[in-house]
Amino acid sequence: MPYNFDKIIDRKQTNCVKHDAVSRFFGAENLLPLWVADMDFETPDFIQNAMQKRLDHPVNGYTYFSDEFYTSFINWMEKRHQFAVEKSWLEVTPGVLTGLSLAIMAFTKPGEKIIIQPPVYHPFLQLVESSDRVVLENDLLFEDGGYKMDFDGLEASIDSQTKMIIISNPHNPVGRVWTKEELTHLVEICEKHQIIILADEIHSDIIFKPNTYTPIASISEYAKHNSLSFIAPSKTFNIAGLSTSFVIIPNEDKHKVFSAITSRFHVSGASVFGSVACEAAYTHGEEWLEQLLVYLKSNIEIVKSYFSKHLPAVRVIEPEGTYLLWLDFSRLKLADEKLHEILIEDAKVALNKGISFGANGENFMRLNVGSPQSIIVEGLERIVAAFKRQEDF
Repeated sequence: MPYNFDKIIDRKQTNCVKHDAVSRFFGAENLLPLWVADMDFETPDFIQNAMQKRLDHPVNGYTYFSDEFYTSFINWMEKRHQFAVEKSWLEVTPGVLTGLSLAIMAFTKPGEKIIIQPPVYHPFLQLVESSDRVVLENDLLFEDGGYKMDFDGLEASIDSQTKMIIISNPHNPVGRVWTKEELTHLVEICEKHQIIILADEIHSDIIFKPNTYTPIASISEYAKHNSLSFIAPSKTFNIAGLSTSFVIIPNEDKHKVFSAITSRFHVSGASVFGSVACEAAYTHGEEWLEQLLVYLKSNIEIVKSYFSKHLPAVRVIEPEGTYLLWLDFSRLKLADEKLHEILIEDAKVALNKGISFGANGENFMRLNVGSPQSIIVEGLERIVAAFKRQEDF
């Protein structure tokens, strides 16, 4: 059946972070929200119907994860990504960040070093620092309008206190889908130095052809036994508020260590509606996802074309995955705060500041294209008009 991604959904007055909390984060009212990474599309009908059926039962007591729940995810990974996951490898947490935080506590000690690759999802930095671990930044290289890993810099920075790396695959915010060759090189370095790999793979379903997502655990025997992969249906199916995600831990000993810490903090319990929604998503979601990918790709092309025609100084970094666009404003030669000021006070558009993803994100902004095209176009019109009102443009 065809799905309508053009439909405007009023999300205000629903305690929605993206819309109702925008003034808390940006200090201004009446902004067009194109920032935080959830989509403004209806949650698919097969998920809503499954939750409604469960809601029709008058009791919402303690629940557990059924065999069908796990099977839905296992089948999805096999069909969509040709990756055979075993049930014994799986843990469930309330979210990817919860899982990452637990893994940091489980497999490193205070004072030890953990690598991140800026510009990258900013909670990585917060998780490491708040756990009293030391952040080791291995900046991505920005060359020829795209990003790649700095393998030489990575290896040179590792010392005896370096125990872990957190990667984003597909990468948020720059949109890279790391190739098998790139991940293989990364894993070889990690094996040489006995580093554990945490892979945030939450955007792994949002991939644009001909790019292909490669699960980190599939790279080699070392990766299989020394990685933890964090995946959720939240980005794919717009159900972030239902707080259910998977951790793939193929190594039995590491799985036991991780399971012990989830039990210690009592975060492994099932959510009635999260589990129902997750199972429905992975069981019935393929047709919806295929249509979503076409729509997101068309939104990306609209953004590229609009800036190329009306404000070519803004460079759109071509995304290979995710619904997040990384925009380079550096050719406007504005101070970062001035750039942010124009977008907020004049354009009245809320974008994520690039510098929040790392110092090398200065003069970049992150734009979320997971909205109806009319909203995307309105945002572009506001941005272009605001910069054209500046006397220097």
